[in-house]
Amino acid sequence: MTNVYSFDGILVFGLLFICTCAYLKKVPRINSWLLSEKKGVWGVFYKAAVIGTRLHIAVAISCLVMAFYIVFLK
Repeated sequence: MTNVYSFDGILVFGLLFICTCAYLKKVPRINSWLLSEKKGVWGVFYKAAVIGTRLHIAVAISCLVMAFYIVFLK
């Protein structure tokens, strides 16, 4: 179990948030409802989805490295 208040916990939360927003961008109803705002508090979801879709290879590699770290090294 990862503690949210540690550095690796924040990294795990950020990676999961980016992956979830990128996945939700592919769902048409959620895309028009949740990711329509590009500014403000709701714009964080849009920006995370853009990061997840544009840098999908780097995000996937980061997820694999973090999973290896949590399972085997921590």
